[in-house]
Order: sequence, then C-alpha cells, then structure tokens
Amino acid sequence: MADTTKTATLTIDGKSFDLPVLKPSVGPDVVDIRKLYSDADVFTYDPGFTSTAATDSAITYIDGDKGELLYRGYPIEQLADKSHYLEVCYLLLYGELPNAQEMEQFETTVTRHTMVHEQMHYFFRGFRRDAHPMATMVGVVGAMSAFYHDSTDISDPWQREVAAIRMVAKMPTVAAMAYKYSIGQPFVYPKNSLDYAGNFLHMCFAVPCEDYVVDPILSKAMDRIMMLHADHEQNASTSTVRLAGSSGANPFACIAAGIACLWGPAHGGANQACLEMLREIGTVDRIPEFIARAKDKNDPFRLMGFGHRVYKNFDPRAKVMKESADEVLDLLGIHNNETLKVAKELEKIALEDEYFVSKKLYPNVDFYSGIILEAMGFPTSMFTPIFALSRTVGWISQWKEMLGDPTQKIGRPRQRYIGAPARDYVEVPNR
Repeated sequence: MADTTKTATLTIDGKSFDLPVLKPSVGPDVVDIRKLYSDADVFTYDPGFTSTAATDSAITYIDGDKGELLYRGYPIEQLADKSHYLEVCYLLLYGELPNAQEMEQFETTVTRHTMVHEQMHYFFRGFRRDAHPMATMVGVVGAMSAFYHDSTDISDPWQREVAAIRMVAKMPTVAAMAYKYSIGQPFVYPKNSLDYAGNFLHMCFAVPCEDYVVDPILSKAMDRIMMLHADHEQNASTSTVRLAGSSGANPFACIAAGIACLWGPAHGGANQACLEMLREIGTVDRIPEFIARAKDKNDPFRLMGFGHRVYKNFDPRAKVMKESADEVLDLLGIHNNETLKVAKELEKIALEDEYFVSKKLYPNVDFYSGIILEAMGFPTSMFTPIFALSRTVGWISQWKEMLGDPTQKIGRPRQRYIGAPARDYVEVPNR
C-alpha cells in the first residue's frame, strides 16, 4: 500500500511532480510512476528493468546483498533441509505449507496426472533425432493446449487449477520423453509407486530389458535441484510467462514461452555453459592459464558458474547444492574424473583468491548443479530441460497470481526512440 507520509518529488523544467511511495512487506520502497506519463509526459528509462517493479507478488523474495531467498517467507535453507519438492510446490501454489491431509491429497493428485495423452507420442516423432531436448519441450508443451481443451479457459478458476496440476505433474514426463527420444530409447511410463524426483530419474534411465532401482541419495539430490530452482522472483523467464499471460494466452502457451526464454545461456543454460567451460579447461594444470584469461579485461573468456546477477555476496542455494554434490560424488566414487577435478580446484581458488573474493565471484547454484547432473549421467543438453521442469511450478504460481490481480493490464513496456524523426517518402527515381 502507499505510504501517505512519504512521497518522492521529481522536478522537470522547474515543474515538480509528487509521486506516491509504496511500501512492501520486506525490501526497498517502490516509487509509483504509473501517472508520470500522463502528468509529466515523460517515461522512465531502465534497460533490463533492473530497477523497476513491474508487479506486486507474494510468492518469492530475494535480498541479493544479504544472500537471502524466501519462498512465501520461508528461508530456502530451511526448506532444503526439512521439506521436499512437492511440499514446496504446494507452498508456492497456495501460499501456506500443507497439513498432513492436504499434503497426501496433493501428492496423490499430482502422481495420478503424470501420464501424458498417448497421441502425444506421435508429436515427438515429428522432431529430428538430434533435436535439442529444449526445442522438443518448447514444441510439446505448447501443443498441450491441443490435447487438454478442458483447462485452457483462463477465466474459469477451476480450469486454472487443473492446468496448474497438469503442468506440475506432466512436465517431468515430457522432459524424460524428450531425453529418451534424443538418445533413441523407448519412452518409459511414469510409475506411481515412486516419489516425484525418483519417478523422473526412473523415466530417464530405466530401460524395458532390465530393472532400474533409483538410489535414494540420487533421488534426494534431484529433489533438491528441483526445489532450489522452483522459483526466483521476476527473472527473465518468469517475466516472459507473466507477459504472455497478460495477453490472455492459455497456460500451456505461457509455459512454452517461459521454456523458450529459459533456454538462453545467460539464464537457464548457465549450468550447461559452466560444464562446457570445465571441459574446455580440460585438466587441472591448465587452470592457471584460464584464471589469467578471466582476469584479463581484453580477453573475451569468462568463468561460467561464478557470481550472480542478483546475489552480491553469495548464492544461498549454492551452499545446499554443494552438500548434495559432495554426497553424489561420494556415492558414485568418481572423484578421479578429470572434469570434476577441475571443478573442485576452481571452487577452491574462487573461495580463496583475492581477485575472486573482492569481485564476489563465488561458485553459484549453476556451478554445483552442473557437477551433480554430470555425475548422474545426464548429458549437458538435459541440464536446461531439468531446470525447466523444476521452474514450472514457479511459473504457474506466478501466472495464477497475475490472473488473480484485478489491476493487471496487458504488459506494454515503452521505449526511448532514437531513430529518424518523421520524414517524407521519396520516389525510387529520386533517391
């Protein structure tokens, strides 16, 4: 709400404009500029929207200076230690932690909606075998609106609820099918006896000719990866989902738009880029060479998986992810893997070297999640699809929140035009 005791005054050409100041529950105050254009005939200029609050939200809070991440007020460290992914899904979707009965009902509902329409199998076969799994997911998720007509009317609260459950339940199945298709193996159907993370691993790694038993340590690590990536405030892909949703687009189209945005290497592709960098370095003895290049302002090389756009001291998710990385590596006994040895040495340097410490280039969540997924046996092409299935609950929660806001308008950013002013058309012979 607006703080009636506080206003911001903007003076332009000697004329002053009083702007209301809105107070959040936590975080910095917000200057309300909604009437600035109509009153003062000016826009604000904020490339990348790094200083602009585009919406009200009660879902996720980030304090980059403190290294704090809250889901509905709960610190991510506590949730990672005591909760699990589906409980976090419930929390993000409905605002409160479930009681035992609510949790059981939610888990049952999600579990029983993990299968996808059988005809969607044919849709996969329209892609080339070497298609990137993210390309497949963008197409398949967008096409879900052609299969589930009973949950595309966004004006119906019940249909919005059905769409939310379907997206959370079916995204692991879609991601696993995209993976299986890319490696030429048959699809594996979901198994209701397994938990959410374990079911995803089973669909990715099981084959019809032999039994596959999901290791609980790997399942726990996957559950944590999903939980830590479930939502992250108004990032690029979430903003894309909200922007698409503001036009009234159906939920499947909105989530497909989010997946497409997440695909970028500066966003969801960061953990893939990180592992590719580790492979480029190759061996531990080459690390000093690349460290020197990273410190050279004239060299285009930069270390991936270090630092963060929002977190200025440390990524609170990274500490939790490091614990899981250590557990997975211990379980699989692959410490002699050259890529992982490079990662360990780089981690040590980043935490001790004055250059990295002074610039706050600490290992982030992408650094550790890439290590875990590599150790589990996932190719780098699957890193971003796993991010997408993890973030789906955040996207759909933000989408639902947006549609429930009566003040929501279609997104329409403005611009500072720097092109030619009005000019007359010149006929071709006279040019």
